[in-house]
Amino acid sequence: MAAKHEVKVGRPYDSRRYGDGLRVLVDRLWPRGLSKEAADLDEWCKQISPSTQLRTWYGHDPERFAEFGRRYRTELEEPERAAALVHLRALAERRVLTLLTASKAVDISEAVVLAEVLRT
Repeated sequence: MAAKHEVKVGRPYDSRRYGDGLRVLVDRLWPRGLSKEAADLDEWCKQISPSTQLRTWYGHDPERFAEFGRRYRTELEEPERAAALVHLRALAERRVLTLLTASKAVDISEAVVLAEVLRT
């Protein structure tokens, strides 16, 4: 049985909390109005983010979330994203990993899909 990794999801606007472990931004674009110091990130892994085409199609429409998740998982098999996924998996094996997204609807974001993938 594969080991389950502790992967959390949050927003870069939130202050670092005890237990966050490594904080990694997984959005392609830098969050509006947030300085790099205030974000308190350990890493920015923008190459793992969904394609612009997929993000535009999805538009954070809750009714499209399941299909978005399926399409994003397919994109994670592409070489650049697959390499980034291997990197994030390696980070998660060592300690707690918190994936950050600027999305206001964190529960239907790419970070949630990515966290599910990393936990398996």
